[in-house]
Amino acid sequence: MDIPSLDGRRRTVRRGGFEDEWHAETALRRLLEGRRLGFDADPHETVAAYLTRWLKSMEFLLKPTTFVRYRAYVLGELIPVFGEMRLEELAHDHIAAYTHRQLAAGRGRQALYHCLATLSSALGSAVRSHRLPFNAAQPMPIRRPRSDERVPWSAEQAVEFLTHCRDVDPAFADLFEVIVGTGLRKGEALGLQRRCVRIEDRVMFIRHTLSAIDNHELVLTTPKTKKSRNWVPLSDRVAAALERAIARNTSTDNDHVFQDADGKPFHPAAVRRRFHELRKQAGLPHVTIHDLRHLAATLALEGNVSMAVISKTLRHSTLSTTANIYSHLTWDVAMAAVHTIEARLHLVEALARSSAGVLDLGGPPPNPLFSHAA
Repeated sequence: MDIPSLDGRRRTVRRGGFEDEWHAETALRRLLEGRRLGFDADPHETVAAYLTRWLKSMEFLLKPTTFVRYRAYVLGELIPVFGEMRLEELAHDHIAAYTHRQLAAGRGRQALYHCLATLSSALGSAVRSHRLPFNAAQPMPIRRPRSDERVPWSAEQAVEFLTHCRDVDPAFADLFEVIVGTGLRKGEALGLQRRCVRIEDRVMFIRHTLSAIDNHELVLTTPKTKKSRNWVPLSDRVAAALERAIARNTSTDNDHVFQDADGKPFHPAAVRRRFHELRKQAGLPHVTIHDLRHLAATLALEGNVSMAVISKTLRHSTLSTTANIYSHLTWDVAMAAVHTIEARLHLVEALARSSAGVLDLGGPPPNPLFSHAA
């Protein structure tokens, strides 16, 4: 078959090895249909060739950090396992067998799930472009692992940690003060630019996320979701921390709020290491930097801030995201809910008896939380 090329010349594609004439004609018809629809339906295309082509097509559609993760899965795991197979021959049984072997070898379910999700995304693109009739990676051979239950620090532990940081490392103390006080993601805090901070107006604007490509090259990317790109109010405490951080800057080579002693942006890996060093020095239980974001939400919940306001402050994509994560995060909030229900039932029962002519002064008094909720 002759097909045109970008330089105007025609090139001939030859394929052989078919069982009979019918299979050869079917492959030719499929190849012609693919050309009309804008994709390559080469009957001999391998999984390796397709995944390599798909990965190249995604390079400018994904955030750099996401692309690097996809590339690691494709080149490091998927191609070595499935690469020599013809694309049309890849079946769900092959993927399920690979999954079972990985789990039997002790592979972590979280990492394996993300690897399979990458393969499913690639095959899904082939289905949408009519390159394949179905996605062999669906349904997924394993369920998405549940996230570990978050147990953030208490307010007392947070104060203990921040106090220790101020005594030992003021620069990092201001960084963690901002994260705890606003619920910023680590990358958002590290990518914060001075021009996006308005101390006098008590507001800052989240426009970037600082990420490390291959744990080496620092790049500024867009925030996680569309709603993440928003404004965040500043308390006096956070504003003071930002003022100190900006005054500490000595470099004019970049506009980052948080810089190291050499005037370079804090590296995410260095921040993570330093956080755990300071945490251990303070004698506090293990949490991650992202748990400081959950701590901010927990403190707001304990202060009876509405879920809608917390969702807006954390810039979640939907209110349901906030509710699913934090609705029963703390014991105090959960107990307040059941006590409110109890108080309401006692009040209705008392009114019913009163209307029936029975004055009942016994039983537990209404919970004061009910009057606050009302």
